[in-house]
Amino acid sequence: MDNPLLNQDPLPPFGRIGAADVEPGIGALLGEARNEIESIATREPPTFATVVEPLEELHHRVARIWSPVSHLNAVLNSEPLRAAYNACLGPLSAYQTDLAQNERLYRAYRSIEAREGAALDPVRRRLIEHTLQDFTLAGVGLPQAAKAHYKQVMLELTQLQARFEENVLDATNAWSHHVTDPAHLRGLNETVLEQSRRRAQEKQLEGWLLTLDQPTYVAVVTDAQSPQLRRAFYTAWATRASDQGPLAGRWDNAPVIEQILAKRHEAAQVLGFESFADYALAKRMARSRAEVLGFLEELARAARPAAEREFAELEAFAGQPLQAWDVAYYSERLQQQRHSVSQEELRPYFPLPRVLDGLFEVAERLFGVHIRERTGVAVWHPDVRFFDIEHNSRPIGSFYLDPYARAHKRSGAWMDECVGRKHLASGDALPVAYLVLNVLPPGQDRPALLTHDDVLTLFHEFGHGLHHLLTRVDFPSLAGINGVAWDAVELPSQFLENYAWDRQVLGRISGHFQSGEPLPEALTQRLCATRSFHAGLQMVRQLEFALFDFRLHAEYDPARGARVLELLRQVRAQVGVIPVPEWNRFPMSFGHIFAGGYAAGYYSYKWAEVLAADVFSAFEEHGTFDRTTAQRYLECILSQGGSRDALEAFIAFRGRPPQVQALLRQHGISAPAPVT
Repeated sequence: MDNPLLNQDPLPPFGRIGAADVEPGIGALLGEARNEIESIATREPPTFATVVEPLEELHHRVARIWSPVSHLNAVLNSEPLRAAYNACLGPLSAYQTDLAQNERLYRAYRSIEAREGAALDPVRRRLIEHTLQDFTLAGVGLPQAAKAHYKQVMLELTQLQARFEENVLDATNAWSHHVTDPAHLRGLNETVLEQSRRRAQEKQLEGWLLTLDQPTYVAVVTDAQSPQLRRAFYTAWATRASDQGPLAGRWDNAPVIEQILAKRHEAAQVLGFESFADYALAKRMARSRAEVLGFLEELARAARPAAEREFAELEAFAGQPLQAWDVAYYSERLQQQRHSVSQEELRPYFPLPRVLDGLFEVAERLFGVHIRERTGVAVWHPDVRFFDIEHNSRPIGSFYLDPYARAHKRSGAWMDECVGRKHLASGDALPVAYLVLNVLPPGQDRPALLTHDDVLTLFHEFGHGLHHLLTRVDFPSLAGINGVAWDAVELPSQFLENYAWDRQVLGRISGHFQSGEPLPEALTQRLCATRSFHAGLQMVRQLEFALFDFRLHAEYDPARGARVLELLRQVRAQVGVIPVPEWNRFPMSFGHIFAGGYAAGYYSYKWAEVLAADVFSAFEEHGTFDRTTAQRYLECILSQGGSRDALEAFIAFRGRPPQVQALLRQHGISAPAPVT
């Protein structure tokens, strides 16, 4: 079949992949894969070489071919591509479930474990243990009727989660705000104004047309002097895909959430778990509901008093009770008054090319890698760039960078796998990653200028990228981020954020886009002083999301339904500090848990932040660029992928289990008093 998805080139031919290629390409792929599975399952006697390695090769091929389809659906969404993508979700879900429920393969792995296990190296043993657990968690031992039930539920879940994400994207793209009076735009930066002028001209409108892309939303609620404009944007953002707000009911995700939670609970119960939260914890560092809730409540006891003081101080500064759409604006003004620094003041000092150069230098100093841009690679949009990463003059991987916000691109920032690493008898492949941001694009006479928050996001996603690219694991199922406990997967990303606060690094990643002068020392000091600014408010916000997500999945009762808004009110009463309007419908766009991989796992951000702060404290003890410490971090954690238990890997590096004190100290929050 002459289909660009099925080519054998190392990289996807993005210039040639069209929506019409998706269904026939994926159909052919899955047909071939099913035939290969039949062949592998009959090999006698089963051995690691004849069963496990061929299946790893098959996993790699299926993931590599599906990857560009899934990626394009997120970054270049269109009606034909969306239809083709959705048409493949069912066959792909059925294939994955059938594979995970294949009893002959399960028996083959059990046989290999019994006969070869003692002679295998630790990584191969871990791979077999990991796969056997996957078989169990997919219901391989269930009666046929229960297997079929589970398969149908997983298919429906896949489709529902895709619909949730589409509703959010459509609701975001559908809303805009037309302004003709420049007085209403006071406070907004010139890049946002320039973009909105251009959009208005394209629509043959006078004035400015502001859209609901994430950079514009953040700019408005943070800097717009007009409370009416801030409220309009907050309302549109906080009611996306819901029964409230300016587009009420058009893409309402409430019924979708009800179905998602019901199906997740149903799948967990088929497998013998009390709730989806219990099912999710089967492959996490945290082992019980009590451990997760105890962890979150420990942080809440520490953070909420600080958050209450911070909010009271903010209202006193504003001289009025604050609405939700006022908080970011007055927080930025208070930060300016206290530290004489603002995100917009910093933006000219962080042109993207300079930040990238400094970021790559950080990786080079820590891990001895070199990163170089390569041109001539097929990409999906003219803004996309491609980089190779080398170690000791040998290529070890590559990554795409898609930095700018645009229409028909999912909001937020993420790293994803384009190609996984493999070193098998059937051949080798170097890892390739997608790094995606949504920052403001360049202006007519200037490069893209980042806020320091944008810089933190870039460092965060690049930390994920290094986890994927610096892996030394040969088997795709355990290489990079694969097979890593979900509540540890954010460790490398949050670890690297620390370097965006390092004064030495700030001198390298900054350079005024006109003069080239680095961030002045006085401004650097003031920026670093903001790290703990409103740390309590920021922490309780994340704890609110985490507790809401976990309780939603742990307490679901089919007889009572999802109780989304009721549970959210309870959680806000427990940990929330900032008043939220009754019509806020934040859950209806909470893609992390309803469309992404964080269901019953949003706590992972805080869990991994504790790990990351504790890891970084070892660097603080020996020097932030100490190569010996960096090498141990690389060997114990970063390169291990899922080939080692996450807690064991942490202890191997730190010499003890993780402790929460480093995180609290980092944010200037006092440790909580012990519970008596």
